[in-house]
Amino acid sequence: MSGGAPCAGCGVVLSDHEGPTHPEIGASAACWALYGELLTHEYAELGYPECHRLTIDAYAVQHPGTREPKAIKTLGTHLAGLYLVLERDLDGPAATALKNRVAAADPGFAWLNPPRPNGALTVKDVLSLREEMRHCEAIEAWARSVWEGWEIHHETVAGWVEGALDTAPQT
Repeated sequence: MSGGAPCAGCGVVLSDHEGPTHPEIGASAACWALYGELLTHEYAELGYPECHRLTIDAYAVQHPGTREPKAIKTLGTHLAGLYLVLERDLDGPAATALKNRVAAADPGFAWLNPPRPNGALTVKDVLSLREEMRHCEAIEAWARSVWEGWEIHHETVAGWVEGALDTAPQT
């Protein structure tokens, strides 16, 4: 196996890998494959853990893609998810419900320049950490590292979320 280039999203360097990626998420094929491995573990072995919401949001925020309208909305929505869980201390289902309200309210998401580094931990670290700690603890550590990396944008994200929730109808 030869060394590969850093993943455009998280910066992890993995061996070269031929395979698919996601059209809006800026991840290398090797990193995308690791994410698939993590999701397989969550669905097949854990059933659908409480922390699954953080898994999806952390990966998407760490791999924001490019300044395209769909990627901007994806990034804003997943930043809102991290905000709702990590700052407002909501559980997965409650955060998902509010995140959906935020996205439906169209709070005017705009491109936010991703930090470098984009979190101290990556999906590769999570796969290693799960041997040392419980799965959801590893996921939360990853999500917190990603959220902390975006600290310069916390006020913007909070404004999007709180403004949208103030105007979005309750469902």
